[in-house]
Amino acid sequence: MPDADASRPSLGSLIAVPAVITLAVTLLRLTGELLHWSPVLFNPAAGGGGALVGISWLVPIFGIYFGVRLARAGQAPRRAWRDAGLLVLGIVLLPVAGVMATTLGLKGHPLRLALVFAVVAVAMVLVALQTWPELTRTLLAYAFAARVPVALLMLFAILGNWGTHYDVAPGFPAMRPLAKWLWIGVLPQLTIWIWYTVLIGGLFGLVAGAIAARRRSAAPA
Repeated sequence: MPDADASRPSLGSLIAVPAVITLAVTLLRLTGELLHWSPVLFNPAAGGGGALVGISWLVPIFGIYFGVRLARAGQAPRRAWRDAGLLVLGIVLLPVAGVMATTLGLKGHPLRLALVFAVVAVAMVLVALQTWPELTRTLLAYAFAARVPVALLMLFAILGNWGTHYDVAPGFPAMRPLAKWLWIGVLPQLTIWIWYTVLIGGLFGLVAGAIAARRRSAAPA
């Protein structure tokens, strides 16, 4: 009987190609914004929301990819319903915390509000770590592989005042370039966007992994 561990993909092999694809999309988006291509595809406005070219769209896709790969290698989720509930809880609590903070008077204090989002995001990632461990670790590694380059790119964009969404601070007060980078680059990229990748990717990956595991167990030996 073959060794099951031998068929299990390593963490590096799992995230290598997705990380390269993500970096390529990041560079494509930067190019599109610098060359003023269609704002529908490359939105240079603060936050850059809604742009069709962006790495946030890749998270569900790679979540499904990771979940299926792990399930087919015998690392299926063991408590799918419980894990799904925890992930949904972690997804819902971040916007709820934002609404509560705004209600309590932080709407006019963007820096404090950013800290609230960051703290809650880190806490929810810790919650996600209690779910399917193989998938969560994979998504966490992919999240940093995707977001660290963006954070570094934002430093150069801010220092050079490139006029892209990478260096525009939505609603933040005027500040020195390094402080601006820490607040709109490092903080959200390494907290809120990690939360998004781990929990949104985790939910898609969990569903896909559970389906793949069921099909694998139903297949003839």
